Amino acid sequence: MKIVKIYGIKNCDTMKKTFKWLDKKGIAYNFHNYKKQGVDEEALQLAMTQHGWETVINRRGTTWRQLPDDVKENMNEAAALTIAKENPSIIKRPLLVISGETYLGFSEESYKILTSK
Repeated sequence: MKIVKIYGIKNCDTMKKTFKWLDKKGIAYNFHNYKKQGVDEEALQLAMTQHGWETVINRRGTTWRQLPDDVKENMNEAAALTIAKENPSIIKRPLLVISGETYLGFSEESYKILTSK
């Protein structure tokens, strides 16, 4: 079984739920903490390629709401990548990467694939 790489912020409730689920299922993972290690641009770009910046960027959170309106109105993938590197809290959490595939947010349904790898 391949090890899952999980990206996010340790104190986030969704991250805690994900860690608990992975631990319960006995799925090994490496955690990359945005607050301590910064954003992994390669993983972020992969997620944007697979899901689109609109899905990767959390547009319901405080960080998005605090952006100036002109920045939000002119957002595109390049701008989203820059904003995410400067403000990792804006990235939807968690971001999981396994075997070149990315998964966003916590979903037991989509995580079932992890138990079959």
